[in-house]
Amino acid sequence: MTLPRTVSEVLSEHVRFEIECIDRMYLNVYVPQLQHTGGLLGYVHRQLGLPIASTAPLAKITDRFSDAVRRFARDRRVPWVDFVKGQRKDDVMQEYLAGFPGTEGVVFIGRAQEKTRLFRTEKRRDTAGNSYPWIVKTTGLVNQFYFYCVDAEFGPFFLKFCSYFPYNAKLCLNGHHWAQRQATRAGIGFTALDNAFAAVDDPAAVQAVCDQLGPDKIDALLRKWLAILPHPFSPADRAAGYRYDLSMLQVEFSLTQMLDRPVSGRIFFEQVIRDNLDIGRPDQVSLVFNRRLMSKGPRATPGRFRTRVITEGVTPSLHVDYKHATIKQYHKEGRALRTETTINDTRDFRIGKRLTNLPALREIGFSANRRLLGVQQLSHDPTQGAAVFAAVTNPILTPTGTRIAGLRFADPRAHALLSALLVFRLLPHGFHNRDLRSLLTELLGHPPGHISAGQISYDLRRLRTHGLITRIPHTHRYHVTNTGLHHALFLTRTHDRLLRTGLAHLTDPQPGPLHSANRHYQTAIDHLTRQSGLAT
Repeated sequence: MTLPRTVSEVLSEHVRFEIECIDRMYLNVYVPQLQHTGGLLGYVHRQLGLPIASTAPLAKITDRFSDAVRRFARDRRVPWVDFVKGQRKDDVMQEYLAGFPGTEGVVFIGRAQEKTRLFRTEKRRDTAGNSYPWIVKTTGLVNQFYFYCVDAEFGPFFLKFCSYFPYNAKLCLNGHHWAQRQATRAGIGFTALDNAFAAVDDPAAVQAVCDQLGPDKIDALLRKWLAILPHPFSPADRAAGYRYDLSMLQVEFSLTQMLDRPVSGRIFFEQVIRDNLDIGRPDQVSLVFNRRLMSKGPRATPGRFRTRVITEGVTPSLHVDYKHATIKQYHKEGRALRTETTINDTRDFRIGKRLTNLPALREIGFSANRRLLGVQQLSHDPTQGAAVFAAVTNPILTPTGTRIAGLRFADPRAHALLSALLVFRLLPHGFHNRDLRSLLTELLGHPPGHISAGQISYDLRRLRTHGLITRIPHTHRYHVTNTGLHHALFLTRTHDRLLRTGLAHLTDPQPGPLHSANRHYQTAIDHLTRQSGLAT
C-alpha cells in the first residue's frame, strides 16, 4: 500500500517557482484621541473653545469637509459616482481605471451611504428634572467618500472617509501591485498574473522585493495622499496632535506556487480537496496555526472548527477557519496553487492591531500557509497519474515530425490491442506481426484476412512508440514491457469491470446501488435548480 505524502512533498516535484507576498490589506485610519467620549469632549473644549458637551458644533466641520470634497472633484475634473445598492465598487474602479491616462492621480470619487459607528448627543435629565446634553457612541447611516486612486509606488488603492466626526477612514491596498511596480523599477523581468506573478526572471530577487513591504512604506503612502486629498482636520488641529494613525483591520498573506503542468493543476487541487476534508478538525487546525486549542471550559477557543469547500463559477476553494482567521486554498487562473491566510483580528494571536505589528503578524500568516501544506496529505500524486494517462492515450510527435496516434481510452481497436498485450506477456519468446494480426482479428470480431499486415505494422509502431512493447534485437519479434503490462492490465480492467459494468447498472430496469445514487443526485440537482430560480 502506498504511504500518504504531504502536499508540500508532492508539490516540490511540480513547482517552477513560488512567491510569498502580502496581498490585500484593509486598514483602519483613525485619530486615537477621538475614539472615546472623553477625547471628543477635549476636542470640543480645546479646539473649538466651547464649554458644552454636544456634537452639534461639529456639524459645521462636517459640512466644510463635504464641500471641500465636492470642490476638489470639480476643480480637478475628477469623475463623481453615487454608488447604488448592490453595485460592486471594484467593478466601477476597473471600468474607470481602463480609461485612466496617467500613472498617478485620483481616478474617481464615489459616495455611498453606509452604517458606521459615531458619536451623537442625546438629552438626559437630572434628579431635578432638568435636561442636559450627553454624548454617546452609537451607529448611524451616513455618507462615505471613496477616493479611488493610482499611486506610482502602490498602483490602484482606495481611501474611504466617513463624512461624520471623527472622520475615521479605511485604506485598502494590494501588496502584489506594489511588488510588481518595485520589480519593474529594479529591472526584474516578470509576467503579471492578476495579483500574482505568472513568470519571473529571478524569483529570489522578486521575493526580496516582496519582503521589503513594511509599516514605513504603507504609512508613507497614507501621509502622501492625506496631503493631496481634502483633509477633514485643519492645520491647527494637526498641529495640536490630532493626527491619523493606522491599524490592521484585515491582512491577507499569500503563497503562490506556479505549477510546471498548468493543465494538471486543477486535477491536483481537486485531489487535495478530496484527501483533506478533515483538515478543519481541532487537532489539525492546532497544527496549522501552531496554537493550543481548548474545547471546553472558560478558556475554550471560540469559533467553529470546520472545512468548507466553496465553488465560485467552476473554481473550487478549500477554507480552514480558526477564530476570525481563514486559510483559503485554490487553483489560481488555471496555473498556480494559491494558499492564502486572512487574519481579521490580530488579537487572535496576541498581537496588537497597530500597523507597527505587521512584521510579527506576517510571521504568523506565512507560517500558517507553510504548515497547512505540511499537514495536508495526498494518497497519490494525481499530476503524475494524469501525465501517465496522457502518455498512453495522446498522440506523439516524433523528432522527424511524424505523428503517431495514441491509444484512446474506450476506443475498440485500442482496447483490443491492450487486451492482446496481456496474452502476449505470457509468451517467453515474444510474438510476431502475424500473432497480433490473428488475435486482434478475433478480439474485434472480424473475419479472417480483414486486417492487413500493413495495418498491424502501424499498430506495432504505436505500441513501441508509447513504450508498451519493445523489439527483440535482430528479430521481428516483440516483448511486452513491464510498463505495457501494468498499463494494459489497469486500463482494460477499468474499461471492462468498471465502465461497462457501471453503465449497465445505471440503465438496468432493476434498481441497484448506482441507480439509486443517481436518482438521489438528480433530485438534489432539481432542488438546487428550483432554489436558484432557474426552473422553467
